[in-house]
Amino acid sequence: MVAAKKVKTFQIAFTDPSKSFYCGGDKLCGRVEVEVNEVTRVSAVKVVALGFAKVEYAKGKQRCRQEAEYLRHEEVLRLDEQPTDADGSVVLRPGNKYEYIFGFELPQQGKLVSSYKGKFGYVHYYVKAVMERPQQPNLECKKSFEVEEPLDVNTPDLLSPTGGMKEKKVTCMFIPDGQVSLNAKIDRRGFCEGEDIYINAKFENTCSRIVVPKAAIIAKHIYQANGRTKVFRQKLSSVRGNHIISGMCDAWQGKTIRVPKIKPSMLGSNIIRVEYALMIYVHIPGSEKLILELPLVIGTAGLGSRTNSVSSQEGSVSNASQSWVSLRMPSEPSSFCDISRNCSLDQPLTPLLDDFDGDDSPIFMNTSAFPFPPSPPAYSEVEEEYHGNHGNPRMLPVC
Repeated sequence: MVAAKKVKTFQIAFTDPSKSFYCGGDKLCGRVEVEVNEVTRVSAVKVVALGFAKVEYAKGKQRCRQEAEYLRHEEVLRLDEQPTDADGSVVLRPGNKYEYIFGFELPQQGKLVSSYKGKFGYVHYYVKAVMERPQQPNLECKKSFEVEEPLDVNTPDLLSPTGGMKEKKVTCMFIPDGQVSLNAKIDRRGFCEGEDIYINAKFENTCSRIVVPKAAIIAKHIYQANGRTKVFRQKLSSVRGNHIISGMCDAWQGKTIRVPKIKPSMLGSNIIRVEYALMIYVHIPGSEKLILELPLVIGTAGLGSRTNSVSSQEGSVSNASQSWVSLRMPSEPSSFCDISRNCSLDQPLTPLLDDFDGDDSPIFMNTSAFPFPPSPPAYSEVEEEYHGNHGNPRMLPVC
């Protein structure tokens, strides 16, 4: 709301204030409310709706900036049943409340990009009203609105299973020390917030060290400006398995990791992208982690039905209940800027996945006198609660 000597009220109000966001093709309606303290002549009242993305960050001494526009609508408003002069101006009088009505249709789906606020960029939408007065400075007021483009993950491609296999040879002082391998699979790539991802995986350890299998959901924010690209990663949630000693293997049968309350994947902008991935990795003391990355697409919550997908998991859920890990659901962030934990800028994934296991055993099974001290954690790990059996699950010998 803008107040001046002659103008008491000048503000924008949307017709449906309870509407939290708009989609492509929706109609945005509202009014510009005006009250004056004394007789005021108004030449025109205009509204301008704008939507744009902006990226800005420093690269050494250079400032990288880039903008992209997704919405522009301009309209001159008229007062109903209000006499106008020959030049189109109107006279507003004290004691009355005037309403300039406006309404326009947003571009169709696929033309807009969801609202976003991140570390090095944002996507912002707003309506601005401008009051023009003879021989007086213009008055302006703004009101923002959110856009969320639907992203349906119930497509054949995103409902198809995905997986992979990785292995790593381990050495000690340039002497071969066996290898660690993992083979993992998930039943689909598309998920919505609050859903569980069921991981089926097998881990083999033939090196002399005690290793720990883990998994994490990673967000990758990609900013492009001036021909340069900056990547910002966040670890959003994680789970871990049991220690695997030398010569043994372990299996996850439907181990779960929950998708936290996050915004959907943002794939429609040419200067800002938000992608997600499930990282299944093995912590190997004294060596780099063995990492398998499975891309994810996070869709719009509540879009489509997951009945068939959920029912298909019930069998694996009952079989794997003894080794599940439950995560506390973090509160919903108002923007990506509010998620400050476990972040990494333009760095390899290994530091981002670093974590501290205070009860981990030494590197080698037979060198208890010389434990390998883990370095301080670069980032804290998401709290976990273990709800497995009281006894340790049975280890399997390497096949």
